[in-house]
Amino acid sequence: MKLKPVEEQVVVIVGANSGIGRKTALDFAQRGAKVVLSGRSQTAVNNAAEEIRRNGGEAIAAAADVTDFEQMQALAERAVETYGRIDTWVHLAAVTLYARFEDTRPEEFRQVLNVNLLGQIHGALAALPHLRRGGGGALIHISSVEARQTLPLQSAYAASKHGMIGFLDALRMELEEEGAPISVTNIKPASINTPLFSKALTRLGVKPRPLPPVYEPDVVSAAILYAAEHPVRDLYAGGAGKALGMLQRISPRAAEKMMRRMGFAGQKSDQPKSADAPNNLFEHLDGYDRVYGDYGAEARSSSMYTGMRRQPLRFGMLASALALGAWVAGRTYVRNKDDINPRIRRAVEGMPAGARRVQKMAFTRRRKLSRPRALLARRRRRTRLPNDVRLPEIGRWLQRTAAGLTNSR
Repeated sequence: MKLKPVEEQVVVIVGANSGIGRKTALDFAQRGAKVVLSGRSQTAVNNAAEEIRRNGGEAIAAAADVTDFEQMQALAERAVETYGRIDTWVHLAAVTLYARFEDTRPEEFRQVLNVNLLGQIHGALAALPHLRRGGGGALIHISSVEARQTLPLQSAYAASKHGMIGFLDALRMELEEEGAPISVTNIKPASINTPLFSKALTRLGVKPRPLPPVYEPDVVSAAILYAAEHPVRDLYAGGAGKALGMLQRISPRAAEKMMRRMGFAGQKSDQPKSADAPNNLFEHLDGYDRVYGDYGAEARSSSMYTGMRRQPLRFGMLASALALGAWVAGRTYVRNKDDINPRIRRAVEGMPAGARRVQKMAFTRRRKLSRPRALLARRRRRTRLPNDVRLPEIGRWLQRTAAGLTNSR
């Protein structure tokens, strides 16, 4: 399957009011794509589209509620009427709330599922007929690392993201079985510095915060643009998310234990916030229509793992250079006793004569384990302990040295 270059694409971005969606729209436009921005607030997407046009890009804005399938259909038709086709559909719209499961009201749980899960389904159903008529394209859905490993205090959000895996995997297999040239990608961001945490409903008594490490929206946007040109199945945005997903696959119990230790305090800031404070669970919340959140001081602007997935050749060459540098450093490490740290040298001078001879051989005959096994065997045969080495004497010297170090502390 071959996808068009970004600069030749018509891209629909659902959830472009703020955060990752807004950043992705700006990046697509900067690369030359024609962009259709959508969100719950017409004012917010209008402002984003105007920013694109000021920078020389081409974009239109259309407000739509993802919980209404007819509005998703109208959005897709608007894109086709304006630009003639849809090449890539990017669905990011999501809401969340922070509370224990028993403190979450049924209508709140239902709203999270309606936006995060049913909204994604509505978007895919609206986009697929137009992607087929256009000869194929990319269907890109943004879930979360919580699609694999749940965090405490986010039961509704995690349930919605887990559900996405089920319908996307089924859809992908069906499209592949019929040979449809449509790529289905699931992108799983780690903790991202967006205004989501400032807008979320919370019953924690404080404002929620992203669990460290935190990445900038740029990391996710780069992954989305990569998926628009390359048919990938899934992609973690942020190496921490990949590591957590691997741990969950290897040992779910160990992953849960780690999240139990980190997930409660790690998701709470020191800023008080009431459950009655304004939030965006049921409607748009003004004042947060921007890309970045409040954690820029600690957020990482790049991810080596995500970069390796996007540019394996470049990062492979970098890894090879680092490995070569490590090998050269290992070859030149401690050529003689004078290169040793002075404290270690003073301790060595107190060794019995036989032990000093063994120590000298250990440093002068040091070899990397990557050498051929036959060479290592020859070296071992040549190395013989001197006749004057008395093991009890060495043991007593080690005891005196350990006692001296303990007393010096």
